Amino acid sequence: MADGTREYWDTRHREQDELASGGHIGLDRPGNELFYALRLGQLLTLIGDLSSPAAPLFVLDAGCGKGHFARALARCGHRVDGFDASQEAIAHARAEDGGLRYAVAALDEWRSPWPYDVVLCVDVLFHVLDDAEWTAGLRNLASLVRVTGRLILTDEDAPERSPRGDYIVHRPAAAYRAMIEPLGLRHTLFRPYGFRENLVGFHVFTRTR
Repeated sequence: MADGTREYWDTRHREQDELASGGHIGLDRPGNELFYALRLGQLLTLIGDLSSPAAPLFVLDAGCGKGHFARALARCGHRVDGFDASQEAIAHARAEDGGLRYAVAALDEWRSPWPYDVVLCVDVLFHVLDDAEWTAGLRNLASLVRVTGRLILTDEDAPERSPRGDYIVHRPAAAYRAMIEPLGLRHTLFRPYGFRENLVGFHVFTRTR
């Protein structure tokens, strides 16, 4: 990750509250509360809100920010690891604790001694402007998913590449499929957020081999 990008996110996480820093910076506090609740509700329908204490789901929250989703999923009984490239965000997440394992890492840097049932990457990849960095991160995340497990990432279901502002580039759904499906995961679902004008949604890939 470029130093300028890392500095941007450290500053944003330092100056914005726990919702705006990783949510929609253009929304007020009530708007971001709704935005988080809607996304969490969608995640729970995709992952499940209950887990057997004897056999919990192992979940990775890649680009976890201050840990909002990671803590929520842990409260549902899942075993959750979280990492983010921002030291500011991880310091906040660790202060909130929740018994989770947090680390500072870029998308292509995280390593794990075990595969995950679910790897999440919520509202992160469209902030990765460099295509080589995006490719390396996506390949690494895919490698962390166990057989029959799921990679759940978010972007628009766009027909073409669409840059917006200084820190957003939406890539076409076909680019995600072309990168991920040769790695043994099949695109099984797109579920849009359905929140105001936001066109982003959850792309679900399931490992078949």
